[in-house]
Amino acid sequence: MSPVGPHDGRLTRLVAPPDWENPPPAGRYDLAVIGAGTAGLVASAVAAGLGARVALVERDRLGGDCLNTGCVPSKAILAAARLAADVRRGATFGIVATGVTIDFATVMERMRAVRAELALVDSAIRFRDLGVDVFFGAARFVGPDRLTVAGADLAFRRALLATGGRPRVPNVPGLDEAGFLTSETVFDLVERPVSLAVLGGGPIGCELAQAFARLGSRVTLVERESRLLPRDEPRAAEIAGRALAADGVELRLGAVVEGVAPEGAGARLVLRSAGGSAKILAERVLVAAGRVPNVDGLGLEVARVARAEDGVQVDARLRTTNRRIYAAGDVVGGPGFTHRSDAHARIAVRNALFPGHRRVGAAPIPWCTYMDPEVAHVGHTAASAREAGIETRAFAVELADLDRSVLEGEAEGYVEALVEDGGDTIVGVTIVSRGAGDLLGEACLAIGARVGLGRLSDVVHPYPTRAEAFRKAGDAFQRERLTPLAAAAIRRWLAWRR
Repeated sequence: MSPVGPHDGRLTRLVAPPDWENPPPAGRYDLAVIGAGTAGLVASAVAAGLGARVALVERDRLGGDCLNTGCVPSKAILAAARLAADVRRGATFGIVATGVTIDFATVMERMRAVRAELALVDSAIRFRDLGVDVFFGAARFVGPDRLTVAGADLAFRRALLATGGRPRVPNVPGLDEAGFLTSETVFDLVERPVSLAVLGGGPIGCELAQAFARLGSRVTLVERESRLLPRDEPRAAEIAGRALAADGVELRLGAVVEGVAPEGAGARLVLRSAGGSAKILAERVLVAAGRVPNVDGLGLEVARVARAEDGVQVDARLRTTNRRIYAAGDVVGGPGFTHRSDAHARIAVRNALFPGHRRVGAAPIPWCTYMDPEVAHVGHTAASAREAGIETRAFAVELADLDRSVLEGEAEGYVEALVEDGGDTIVGVTIVSRGAGDLLGEACLAIGARVGLGRLSDVVHPYPTRAEAFRKAGDAFQRERLTPLAAAAIRRWLAWRR
């Protein structure tokens, strides 16, 4: 990321101060943390708050992907895009806005200003004030309990690998020559692309495709699978596809990019699908094909840390093959969510500093794709439940049956709870709705605390809200329990009381 204005300059001064002087090593550290993304920052703050001597090493910028090139900048742009879409559909409500234009440069400038403001929490000075020794430079293990950074040797009792990940770039002929954007560079834009080809139909691709379309770019999304959002329920993916199409995104599903070549001021992409070959032109190409963990150049072999297919090998306690070294977040593979990295960091610190055997996996990790409508999920999908041998029943509530959604003109979507057959234990929840990520909290609590779906029917929810969907789903479960025999018994009881 290269500074393009005063806000980026402020960001740099906070998370990568150019005049920063690394402190002298302070003997043997209780915890040496490599990587200052979410997992590294949380681990450092927690450990220092407990009184541990902590070293935090970062080769680039504190805050990692989330602050600099991920959650923070993307959600700022999504907010602007959502506002633009709401203005356009205002006529449906009798609100006609005329002369509305989108100032893309101002959209990006606001994003940078908000990002710099939020960077205070991740700043080098703040962590120094927390008692953490902050080192800038590339870390490398020189032994099972030592590492080097910027010419300094750091000894540690325990270490935490939290080096995160980076965008995966597919091996497409001509892609490098034509040039492309990733989630690490797209937020450097100051001019809106006239046309944009997005390669990848996962969460990042869907979010940014919709955002740029709403902000005025002509967007084509290319996905090699036959559907979007492959980790989510098929119906949720279908609604996401319709939402993208409604915003003007051209979907090319089941298509593979065979080659890319420069053409004029942009690029020409050659696609292959079941229908044959096709060519599309785009001013810019955005690669959103997933992420890969950062494990190179760390001296893992010297530290006796084994690699896995998708990162660093860890056990259920997040301990690597070197008992002194733990790993957390994206570097251990799996879904790359900020909240997952946060949870990992807390488990790793507890296990590294204290006697204990806290394990990963006690609670399912939720996820949300922040397009409009949002697609949020926690626990099993119907497919993963079948693979796990769990028989389930689904209880769905349509947004069209929720007064709040109807009143706000957002009636396409649903809330669905999967319960284990034979009881009311909730094993998975999917929500497709505006604000689905916020609604998902009730489902996370219910699953974590083992609150059954039937009990949710007794919870008083405010009216009118979308959260009423949980009560309605609970009511549906209770009605299903009312067998013909039970219903007949109730009728006889009421008749007797007359």
